[in-house]
Amino acid sequence: MTSPFAYTFTLSGYNSCSNLTTATTSTFNTTWLNSRIWSKLPQRLIDRIIAFLPLPAFFRARCVCKRWYGLLFNNNFLELYLQVSPQRHWFIFFKNKTRKSYIYKNNNGGSGAGSSCDGYLFDPYEMSWYRISFALVPSGFSPASSSAGLLCWVSDEAGPKTMLLCNPILGSLTQLLPPTLRPRLFPSIGLTITPTCIDVTVAGDDMISPYAVKNLTSETFHIDGGGFYSIWGTTCSLPRLCSLESGRMVHAEGKFYCMNCSPFSVLAYDISLNTWFKIQAPMRRFLRSPSLVECEGKLLLVAAVEKSKLNVPKSLRVWSLQGCGTMWVESERMPQQLYVQFSELEAGNGFECVGNGEFIVIMIRGTDKALLFDISKKRWQWIPSCPYIATDGFELHGFAYEPRLATPVTGLLDQLALPF
Repeated sequence: MTSPFAYTFTLSGYNSCSNLTTATTSTFNTTWLNSRIWSKLPQRLIDRIIAFLPLPAFFRARCVCKRWYGLLFNNNFLELYLQVSPQRHWFIFFKNKTRKSYIYKNNNGGSGAGSSCDGYLFDPYEMSWYRISFALVPSGFSPASSSAGLLCWVSDEAGPKTMLLCNPILGSLTQLLPPTLRPRLFPSIGLTITPTCIDVTVAGDDMISPYAVKNLTSETFHIDGGGFYSIWGTTCSLPRLCSLESGRMVHAEGKFYCMNCSPFSVLAYDISLNTWFKIQAPMRRFLRSPSLVECEGKLLLVAAVEKSKLNVPKSLRVWSLQGCGTMWVESERMPQQLYVQFSELEAGNGFECVGNGEFIVIMIRGTDKALLFDISKKRWQWIPSCPYIATDGFELHGFAYEPRLATPVTGLLDQLALPF
């Protein structure tokens, strides 16, 4: 049936109901509705419909009336939201000039006390960018890891590391108490959060003097809903002669993983067994710009392969770690025609990858160009450039991010801060 009042309109610009700025221009078909029917819908059914809305649509809906505006502070609605809202695998990016570490220096607005950092959310379903401000995060902290809708910020200053957990959508800020025991410079940081527990691992860059660091130890933080907690217990030593190349840790199937260089291998930390071990990387002598990503619960390795002396075409490949924990199987390969275009843009500068759900984002260093690979649809496509930054020497570095309106697990940290 054709709607008698069908029309189209566009939405773009700043949304006053949230701290998100959108660069999307969307077209909607609005159909005529019988108000005598829809006005009598039960409130619980309306709440359930709203809980299914994508995040930008939810914040627009808050402008409708006072009750919808207050849903963000309604515990009953938030509990319903956690039960029925579908998972959305987004990404959050920050700009940075240096590549010293994945603990990024804040290059978004100076270092004054009143400066704030901007992040850039990317929605791979709609291919849309949003800008979000972190006004509550104090200066001297930079993003280091993410999990379950929370972003971990770590202190930049050398020494024992202080960490903050932030929900970018709500702007909430919780300190992960207390600082680490050992002084470190730029350690690798892994974070995994479930509905009932928080696990953090900090590894490497031990400061053996004010002027020297060495990869010697790691520390772990654990707290769960059962009342058990362990505050920065020192775990077993790192494997000998390890070099944590990227600083990024990836969590999959109860283990943290990070890349090791010279030659390339993968370092793994088993949380339950409290042990570190090495896994040999596939084609390790021919890899370039390898990255570890977690997609749909599996650990993947993404890298360019260059065997110049052999009759093997250069390519970008994806390997999946098998259940035995030591064997890699090639699962995907970039189409050769696309790789030729990709390598021309990359020009040997390298690339970085981040994965979330069924998506992998491949960012070319030194440019604003990036590819999105949809694993489920076997589709490669170029990502539109982020409209909020200029190509002024900054690079985007990203994290997997799942937008959530509620993260009740942070209440465990509040309990830890209470006097016993």
